[in-house]
Amino acid sequence: MSPTLKQTYQKHAIPALRKEFGITNVMAVPRILKVVVNTGTGRTRKEGEFLKKVERDMSLLTGQKASARASKKSVSSFKVREGETVGYAVTLRGSRMWDFLQRLISLALPVSKDFRGIETSSVDRAGNLNLGIREHSIFPEIVLENIKDIFGLQVTVVTTAKTHDRGLSLFRHLGFPIKK
Repeated sequence: MSPTLKQTYQKHAIPALRKEFGITNVMAVPRILKVVVNTGTGRTRKEGEFLKKVERDMSLLTGQKASARASKKSVSSFKVREGETVGYAVTLRGSRMWDFLQRLISLALPVSKDFRGIETSSVDRAGNLNLGIREHSIFPEIVLENIKDIFGLQVTVVTTAKTHDRGLSLFRHLGFPIKK
């Protein structure tokens, strides 16, 4: 049985990061705090049935109930009213976070169309990773026969790494498919 992502972090990534950056205190080693999975409903926000499907699929993907995100103000050019649902988000921590990341790395990303690796520019200056996923159907929890509408996701992996280099190194040691 292959080790889980959390075990890989504890047994391999922590010692490697300590050696690479000369970190003496174990608590100063970069770690993943949370994963935020987000989607916007766009033009289909007025279709109640579609919103239910998005909420259901987000909950299936993450193992946690998706929370509706309401617009903060009205914008007449976009035909959006204040308080209207414009998206869904899920914040994952702990074991659900590690499970989601494991499925993302080993199952979902490799089967996505034209995937050649994560760009290094996807890691920001604070060491956080931002991924845009065009189709939620790449996850194994989604049964393709049951879906008509496909939507995209934004996955943000928030870390304690303070720099781009430390964040990039953390993700590489964890086995994220980052381009050279």
